[in-house]
Amino acid sequence: MHNNLKTKFCGMSLDSPIVLLSGCVGFGEEYTRIQGFSNTDVGAICLKGTTLEPRLGNIPHRVTETPSGMINAIGLQNPGTDVVINDIMPNLDKTETRFIINISGSSVEEYGEIAKRFDDTDIDAIEINISCPNVKEGGVAFGNDPDMSYRVVEICRKNTTKALITKLSPNQTDIAHSAQRCIDAGTDGLAVINTLMGMAIDTQSRMPIIGNNQGGLSGPAIKPIALLKVHQVYQVSKHHNVPIIGQGGITTVNDALEFIIAGSATVGIGTALFYDPLVCNKINDGISQYLIDNKLNSIDELVGTLTLNSAISQCDIDTDK
Repeated sequence: MHNNLKTKFCGMSLDSPIVLLSGCVGFGEEYTRIQGFSNTDVGAICLKGTTLEPRLGNIPHRVTETPSGMINAIGLQNPGTDVVINDIMPNLDKTETRFIINISGSSVEEYGEIAKRFDDTDIDAIEINISCPNVKEGGVAFGNDPDMSYRVVEICRKNTTKALITKLSPNQTDIAHSAQRCIDAGTDGLAVINTLMGMAIDTQSRMPIIGNNQGGLSGPAIKPIALLKVHQVYQVSKHHNVPIIGQGGITTVNDALEFIIAGSATVGIGTALFYDPLVCNKINDGISQYLIDNKLNSIDELVGTLTLNSAISQCDIDTDK
């Protein structure tokens, strides 16, 4: 691994700024079966979303390809917190990389209980998926209500000393305000962004392709939106030294660099792995070379270096010329 790629994130020492995203790599073992892939090539791995009790997930179809992306609605299929702690975590090779558990709940109390149970383990950090529906209060996603987001982060903060990373939903009016509320509640880091909601339709049956009718859109199609959201959140988070995992359609070295320049301390890779499982090495090599070419010693020197264009009023533009 290149020395200039080493960085710190929420107290974790990472050998690479790449974080493998939850839901894309199972419980850390899936891609290790592919020749040429190694968990040592990434800084951290976010494990599959885990709920308190086991879940079977949604009815099929759960995944469908769309132009420049894909929609998924897996439904948080997982074996439950106890199985993850007792059966899966002991098999994780902690010498390879850092491991982050992704937790999901249907109530504020469930989030708190899961955080409490993982507090007694050797997991490196906890990622809070606040895009889940709040079953007790009408089904609105926690992450689409800044006050509900605050409550979820707050109870997790009370129940663990682990680093907390809150995964922000783009499906809300003001993501920067939500970020501020999560910071106020005690989050140590932010993941920006979760998937956008989307739909695909089978024109023969005139029904949604996804069994759940709608799902999360990921891949290159969402990259411009994700970049803007990272920039907006960074305007808040930088004042509190709260780092960002920038994610959403990163498939190339240039994509990763854009996110870092916009304010991401680390970059999340997910959908790209499905068609190029060895993409991480390419991105590592490219970032390292970019730093050398631009006489930068580390990722930290590049984070948030975006210079905006000077604002031009529409009234100042002569449309007749």
